[in-house]
Amino acid sequence: CQPDLSVHMNMYAVPSPGMPGCPPGLEYLTQVDQLLMKQKVELVEALVGFESNNKYEIRNVMGQNVFYAVEENDCLSRQCCGPLRSFTIHVLDNFGQEIITVTRPLKCMSCFFPCCLQQLEVQSPPGNTVGYVIQQWHPFFPKFIVANEHNEPVLKIHGPFCGWSCLPEVDFEILTVDEVNKIGKISKQWTGLLREAFTDSDNFGIQFPLDLDVRMKAVMIGACFLIDFMFFETTN
Repeated sequence: CQPDLSVHMNMYAVPSPGMPGCPPGLEYLTQVDQLLMKQKVELVEALVGFESNNKYEIRNVMGQNVFYAVEENDCLSRQCCGPLRSFTIHVLDNFGQEIITVTRPLKCMSCFFPCCLQQLEVQSPPGNTVGYVIQQWHPFFPKFIVANEHNEPVLKIHGPFCGWSCLPEVDFEILTVDEVNKIGKISKQWTGLLREAFTDSDNFGIQFPLDLDVRMKAVMIGACFLIDFMFFETTN
């Protein structure tokens, strides 16, 4: 009896061929306006609270794996700095090719000091900067600027009071740069009481316009990583 390979292949979205003006590997993003980012549960972390490198599956609305992301870090940084740690996250396609690199430097984090603001850089392909996510200072509300490769503001992201993480679903709104129109959102979705009690594993949904520049879609994936680390990782 031969295994049904079509069922296995349906779990994965096939990367699209190259498109002019689109960073290689991002072609598939031109076809989607929603993504689900699912953090993979680590058994050791669940049982003993030992922080491990974050890993994510990025899926389309049909549940097919589109990309896979893995954090590169060392044990000392993970255990000593916790969610404040610097990181590099490598985003791979279904063929194992790295298509996006997300880098966050080590910085202190505080709602009350404007010198302690977070930011990250998104490259696609690796070595080619396509944008930045830069925290804006506000004493109570999470606010971020989404900038292009020239550090020019393109969009903004506004979150709820102090990134409040005890609600079933938490929305970070994606706004036009003038803050007039809402064009999408990054949503942290509840994964179940038992699972949230014992791990940092989270699900996120990202919604953006279908015709949004594909580079900014890649930067939104980076923004989702930053929001996860800043507001939904726990300190051991």
